[in-house]
Amino acid sequence: MERVDVSILGRDYSLACLPAEKEALLAAVRHVDQRMLGIKGSGKVASNERIAVMAAIQIAGELLAMRAPDGPLANVALGDFKRKIDHMNDMLDQVAGLAQVQK
Repeated sequence: MERVDVSILGRDYSLACLPAEKEALLAAVRHVDQRMLGIKGSGKVASNERIAVMAAIQIAGELLAMRAPDGPLANVALGDFKRKIDHMNDMLDQVAGLAQVQK
């Protein structure tokens, strides 16, 4: 695990992540920070706790809106698509490797 120091809404946090996940973590931190700064800048919400809750609700809404609307893939999140595609690619790599060995 790697230690990553970040700042969200002017407060410093020390987080841990795998080196391969660092860029994704930093992107998530930037997204949360930008969302929270936007809420704070609106002047309608004062406490950091309420700002964090409002940001979490907005980000959760974004995530839920990214689901397939209907059909056979209804209610499947994008992350699930990626995991399934990665799994299928792994299976194809294994099968292709076996085919090469059998030649």
